[in-house]
Amino acid sequence: MIDKFEKRYRRHRRVRAKVKGTKERPRFSVFRSGRHIYGQLIDDEKGRTLISANDLELRPKIEDRRPKVKIKNKKIEKELSGKIRIAYQIGQLIAKKAMEKEIKKVVFDRGGYKYHGRLKAMAEGAREGGLEF
Repeated sequence: MIDKFEKRYRRHRRVRAKVKGTKERPRFSVFRSGRHIYGQLIDDEKGRTLISANDLELRPKIEDRRPKVKIKNKKIEKELSGKIRIAYQIGQLIAKKAMEKEIKKVVFDRGGYKYHGRLKAMAEGAREGGLEF
């Protein structure tokens, strides 16, 4: 019997067979656990992580959970809360760090997860921050 972690790992391997990151266009890799979410920009040619961010970096800002973040996307006008809001902010943080290093284009690696929920919010936050997928 194959558990859900093994299934995700297999999906991730299939995605990774097609997605490669370079210095000019690094791979935007996402990992999420039940409690936290992590994002990295990776240069696969050298095997180096160029930029990383996770929700633990936002901890002082997360203490007050009442303010909501609004998506500025024209298609979606809704308020985010909880883990999805944090994922959105992490996407914006990665985009900000990438702009400082003059990285504008990335290849998105969903890590075997569905493009939905926290993953989608992280990608939208990065797009709003200026990254092109």
